[in-house]
Amino acid sequence: MKRIGIFSGTFNPVHAGHIGFALQSLTQAKLDKVYLMPERYREGKSDVAHFAHRVAMVRQAIRPHRQLGLIESSDVSFSVNKTLVKLRNQFYGYRLVFLVGSDSLKTMGSWPGVENLLKTSELVVGIRKADEADVATWVQALPVNPRQLTLIPSHAPAVSSTKIREALRRSETAEGTLSSVRRYSDRNWLYVSLT
Repeated sequence: MKRIGIFSGTFNPVHAGHIGFALQSLTQAKLDKVYLMPERYREGKSDVAHFAHRVAMVRQAIRPHRQLGLIESSDVSFSVNKTLVKLRNQFYGYRLVFLVGSDSLKTMGSWPGVENLLKTSELVVGIRKADEADVATWVQALPVNPRQLTLIPSHAPAVSSTKIREALRRSETAEGTLSSVRRYSDRNWLYVSLT
């Protein structure tokens, strides 16, 4: 059975930490392919570039990596009750493995329908350095144990989309900025109006 990784997020913008985590997951969780799935909207996030721009940046970022793919979901944001059903239909007969950052793990226990996701799917968590001490507590707080859990310490703990957006606004360079993202952002005047 092929193993497919699903990595959902805002990717505002996608950066070296995202790509690195996806590539690490291929090896450490023995995945055949990882699909990045930009969310159209995520509650609590502001100043998010238009979905089409974020999709275009992800498409360019994954181009050098044949084991990375892109899913353009029609759902507004990832929902266990809606999106999981669509993904299972799309990848019927495959084992789905969900990739999340440790910041998402912190709130995962409150996601509607998360029990269904955890009981039937594997979970790979990319651990940010600031979250290392809390990850075990957050895993224990999940309503059920995941089918399987893989923890991967980040190789790029200082990389952040927030820092990259601010650097792009100032025409500077921040750690983890992908050259394709910089070029795309400059061409399309992204993030210039951030305050």
